[in-house]
Amino acid sequence: MIKISSVKIQACFPVFVGLIICCAIYSCSNAQSERPAIQASVKSPATTSGSKSISSIPLDTAAYRKKMNAVLNGDSSEKWKFKGQFPLAGAILPFNRIIAYYGNLYSTRMGILGELPKPQMFAKLKGEIENWRKADPSTPVKPALHYIVTTAQGSPGSGGKYRLRMPNKEIDKVMAMAAEIDALVFLDIQVGLSNLREEIPVIEQYLKLPNVHLGIDPEFSMKGGQKPGTVIGTFDAGDINYTTQYLSDLVQKNNLPPKVLIIHRFTQNMVREYRSIKIRPEVQIVMDMDGWGAPARKINTYKQFVYGEPVQFTGFKLFYKNDLKEPPHRMLSPAELLKLKPVPLYIQYQ
Repeated sequence: MIKISSVKIQACFPVFVGLIICCAIYSCSNAQSERPAIQASVKSPATTSGSKSISSIPLDTAAYRKKMNAVLNGDSSEKWKFKGQFPLAGAILPFNRIIAYYGNLYSTRMGILGELPKPQMFAKLKGEIENWRKADPSTPVKPALHYIVTTAQGSPGSGGKYRLRMPNKEIDKVMAMAAEIDALVFLDIQVGLSNLREEIPVIEQYLKLPNVHLGIDPEFSMKGGQKPGTVIGTFDAGDINYTTQYLSDLVQKNNLPPKVLIIHRFTQNMVREYRSIKIRPEVQIVMDMDGWGAPARKINTYKQFVYGEPVQFTGFKLFYKNDLKEPPHRMLSPAELLKLKPVPLYIQYQ
């Protein structure tokens, strides 16, 4: 058990050691440190001939401001007060809530995406979406598949970076699954001893698709050269600003709607210099509360490290198994999460 300040929420890397999907991955001939040229075989609906790009529809700034104020949920601290930073047209947030299933297709231990066969997973995701629609009818729900495309590893590998990039055929499987249910796709990066400047460009051709977004995980960013899983890693404002600038350039060059960037967090040190993180109209930043444990501890972590250091939007992760390990052995409900200030607009199930 890892103690996190005043709370005791175990980090995600206990899953990591079993995550080391190495048995399944290293025995696969495609599991190399580099990928061949990307062949994104699944077309996003917005790229289909004759369809109108959502980014061409003007942003309703009055509706945006109204929804942003509603997301505050009565918070009067001024911490999260909307400062007039409008996104480009086609922004997903705050008009919608994203309900995402997270994991890796090589592993049944990294999350619900990969744990269950597709029909059962889709049925379970549909149930969660209905729960959220009933709990908050005012906010439409968008389903998402959040796929760990670069996984931290316990061995250095041929490049010595302690990370493994998934082969394109696996990414394309997730893209195809998402197309079946009209879902967003998030590609998640655990850099290990690599860095975002090396890893993000590898998946650029996927990020050029309007329905594909990005997740980055500070937990496995080993700036001190340690083996992933031995300490909790960190990203600073420079890392995050590089990422948002990269995404911003893609949006501008390819006439895309804004990208959503998920940043996982459950300790203060995981994200440094939050005041220096730049807000850009092309990117919507979500700080996702990523710790597991009893409901009260998870809410306390959210208040300390997400609410306490405001950036732009918030998210909350729920664990089907790990959240049940501590009394009262249950997950938080949508109704409970809707009481948070601000209300999370990205909900991830692992």
